[in-house]
Amino acid sequence: MYDTLLSFGLMIVAGLLFRRLKVGGLDGAVLRPAINSLVLNIFLPALCVKVIYSSTIDSEVIFVPATAWITIGASLVMALGMYAILGRRMQIKPAEKGVLILSSAFGNFTYLGIPVLTGLYGYSAAKYALFYDLLAGTPLLWIIGALVASRYGEETKFDLWNSIKTVAALPPLWGLALGLALNVLAVPLPAFILKFLDMFGALVVPLMIFSIGLTLTLPKVSHAYIIAPAVVTKLVLAPCISFIAAGVLGLKDTALASSLMEGAMPTMVVSLLVAARFKLDTILSAFIIVATTLLSFITLPVAAHLANMLAF
Repeated sequence: MYDTLLSFGLMIVAGLLFRRLKVGGLDGAVLRPAINSLVLNIFLPALCVKVIYSSTIDSEVIFVPATAWITIGASLVMALGMYAILGRRMQIKPAEKGVLILSSAFGNFTYLGIPVLTGLYGYSAAKYALFYDLLAGTPLLWIIGALVASRYGEETKFDLWNSIKTVAALPPLWGLALGLALNVLAVPLPAFILKFLDMFGALVVPLMIFSIGLTLTLPKVSHAYIIAPAVVTKLVLAPCISFIAAGVLGLKDTALASSLMEGAMPTMVVSLLVAARFKLDTILSAFIIVATTLLSFITLPVAAHLANMLAF
């Protein structure tokens, strides 16, 4: 686990250095969207097809996403309650409150989840990150998360139908559906196709971890202490909820451990896009992503130890 996290740390540092030094004259702010677009539209769909095609499909395809729905929903409710109380006492602005609530619930389930789970439990565990994110985390972010963001942001218009269309058009979701169809129908794929999917899928983890380095900044926030409840909810309470929900739903062994680890992921980088779309406090959003990502280098090993102790 520590070797995996240290390797991630080096990739993140490489991204930070690339942005600061502007290697090859490239601006990190320009390169990051290009990397994200390549991963989202090409490499991650290839990974989805390969992982799901090669996996055993059973009730986990229902219960892992159900675990995520429960975890994210409970985290949102707790954050709404906490910041409804603290908002009055700490004079938290609506644009800040929206960011704090979103950051409490939505984790970096795929881009950090896949390398962590595969590092801990092997290549086959990648499917749990995909189930947790693509069948729960990402749809909820663009539908329920967007609803919350519209409530607190300056851009109040919220079009549920457009959000649903956005989710339905996500290439990784289509990759997951294609992989599932090929798996269920037992369609034989030529070796060169599998190799192609392997090679493209292998690019997802290093590119996205490097992209996190291009993203992370340390903005100045006048009252940084307001993120404490969001950080505790995301890194401490969410993994507990996820583990309990997964156990109640009957998940065991690697699926149970992976659910705990997915709940422990730091705040989702993509939540920054929702914050920008609805004119929330993007500086605070970036700050929480930085804080939870850095703190996860402490909390994830603890979560991994507990997962190994309780799930197997």
